[in-house]
Amino acid sequence: MISTMIQTSIQHPLFGLLVTLASYQLAMELNRRTRSMLAQPVLIGTLLVVGVLLLLEVDYATYNESAALVWLFLGPATVALAVPLYTHLRRIRDYFWPLLAALLIGGFTTVLLTLGLAWLLGADEALLASLAPKSVTSPIAILLAEDLGGSPALAAVFVMITGVAGAVMAPGLLKLAGIDLPAARGFTLGLNAHAAGTAVALEEGEETAAFAALAMSLTGAVTAILLPLFYSLAG
Repeated sequence: MISTMIQTSIQHPLFGLLVTLASYQLAMELNRRTRSMLAQPVLIGTLLVVGVLLLLEVDYATYNESAALVWLFLGPATVALAVPLYTHLRRIRDYFWPLLAALLIGGFTTVLLTLGLAWLLGADEALLASLAPKSVTSPIAILLAEDLGGSPALAAVFVMITGVAGAVMAPGLLKLAGIDLPAARGFTLGLNAHAAGTAVALEEGEETAAFAALAMSLTGAVTAILLPLFYSLAG
């Protein structure tokens, strides 16, 4: 009887959506109660989803098909980040040149250090191409990795690891460094941890979220333009 109910639930067209939303809600509650940087909602939510799929022996294709609505709402949710951007447009203009310098220097340094360390550890060209776009959002990273000769699947994994690690570590490191300015905190989170960092910035406040959204958007655009150029010159 229980087995039949479980199978019926798995075959429901909204099974994946329910598991995703329930896991994230539990992760948010855990984060609220513990306030621990290790209880990062994206990290805990992902682990819960993976745990449920393994426990119920559900393959990724089945989960992905029933969680399609998550991807459907991802676009509008991303566009909605334009609201805090517009609200704090004056502040963004005031910091335009420092932000531009941070974007170019930070983005270049991130790629250079990543590729340099991976090369020293013996990574091949395909792995390097998959690692290079790790600091941008998944859709851009996947296309870039494929264009550079890397693995789109590996690129998606590296993006997720980068985002979760940045979201977990960045708030503590920023606090340790004494960086309290919302603009600086938000831009750092968006630059280094893309969507996951922007989610953390949203929890800190609207101004922090605005600068995180700006950094995430600009990093994706600049990387998409300059990374293939860098590869062509290096090759």
